Amino acid sequence: MSDENKSIFKSVLKEISQPFIDLAHTSRALFGVNLMYVFEGITYFGVVGLLAIFFNEYIQLSDVQAGPMIGFLTGGITLAMLILGATVDWIGIRKALLSAMFFMLGGRILLTLSPTLGEPGLWNSSHWIAMGGLVGIIIGYGIYQPAAYAAVKKLTTPKTAAMGYAMLYALMNLGGFLPGLISPPVRRGFGITGVFWVYVALTVIGITIVWFIISKKAVKKALENVSLETKGKIEDEKDEMKDMSAGEKMKYYLKNFPLRDRRFLFFIFILIPVQTLFAHNWLTLPLYTSRAFGGFVANNFEFFVNLNPILIFILTPIVTALTIKKDTYNMMIIGTFVMAAPTFILALGPNFYTLMGYLLIMTIGEAMWQPRFLQWVAEIAPKNMTGIYMGIGQFPWFLTKVLTSLYSGWFLMKYCPADTPQPELNTELMWLVYGFIAISTPVALFMAKKWMKKGFKTKAE
Repeated sequence: MSDENKSIFKSVLKEISQPFIDLAHTSRALFGVNLMYVFEGITYFGVVGLLAIFFNEYIQLSDVQAGPMIGFLTGGITLAMLILGATVDWIGIRKALLSAMFFMLGGRILLTLSPTLGEPGLWNSSHWIAMGGLVGIIIGYGIYQPAAYAAVKKLTTPKTAAMGYAMLYALMNLGGFLPGLISPPVRRGFGITGVFWVYVALTVIGITIVWFIISKKAVKKALENVSLETKGKIEDEKDEMKDMSAGEKMKYYLKNFPLRDRRFLFFIFILIPVQTLFAHNWLTLPLYTSRAFGGFVANNFEFFVNLNPILIFILTPIVTALTIKKDTYNMMIIGTFVMAAPTFILALGPNFYTLMGYLLIMTIGEAMWQPRFLQWVAEIAPKNMTGIYMGIGQFPWFLTKVLTSLYSGWFLMKYCPADTPQPELNTELMWLVYGFIAISTPVALFMAKKWMKKGFKTKAE
């Protein structure tokens, strides 16, 4: 290797490694947030993955009746973030995280006990108790998610913020992958309720992490160690809000409410088309890989469906390190394009290589834009409004889940029906339509670039 090539290699290696090094030297409190996020990711995705079967086998609901229970939980969480996202702005990071975890603990205990506490069947006592458990989880997550991102905003410096958000997003996806390793042996030995008790225990561990690692002392020390710019901002926020009456706080919130910003509205809602690909990960891919493929893929379709989370865990920090200095809006255009474009690869037909190409390229695109979007929402939020901005920033995700679920079943019935010989399926047209839906996001972002850049915020004003 020539000296020039060695120099280029060292430069690239430093560019990739430096953000990791910077993040590693941040606070104990931020480490606690990340650690808790792994355990909570395992628990959330682990419960969601078994929920329909749980309602089917233990609460004795039919497939049609059990399916909406997942929608009730996932859609309810996103809606709760819109309503409860401001909690962290009002009571602070640590209290918000503790409150959220206790709500989720109560909800998960109630959900796990529901088969033994009541009578099974639709709208019978077990069903109502289980739904009460889901409500506890919904309330907890409505507080938890905005609080976690608000914590990253306050506990990082401008130098470490991008990697902080990227790691949080990556760790969530690591949590989404690990239940596939934890759940099967426990389920075979103790049933789904046995698995749920494991997740209850992990929730207790999460509370312990908040209590002892994200302690008052640790948070105070972390705030003292952030840059003068960030520290000053936090102190200003405390002083400003401390002297406000409840009426003045409400007036401040209404004046700075994010829905008043047309560019903010456009930016978050135009992401719905490309976000449909997230929803297809559980609405379409499991049935597509089990029906349109044979042999190894069909027999191991869970592996392929869960490749996205583990790839995100690996790729997100690396992609973020390489693109950390790039313009946010341009990264959104490029990232959504890279995510949407490989959908057209699936339109070539069911094939191991087209499937792997789609999963890999789509995940790279997701790693390029999704953490940057979450960082952008947090950083443009005015003083003491990070939580509500994060909640509203997630609202289109709620709409995406609802809208995609309304038509995905029809497309599967028409183009990828069960008990149909593979040569008679028409999955190519299905993915072609999905490709055109997803690609409309980067096209619209590109066309609106001139208008958006005129008043595009990158920091709170």
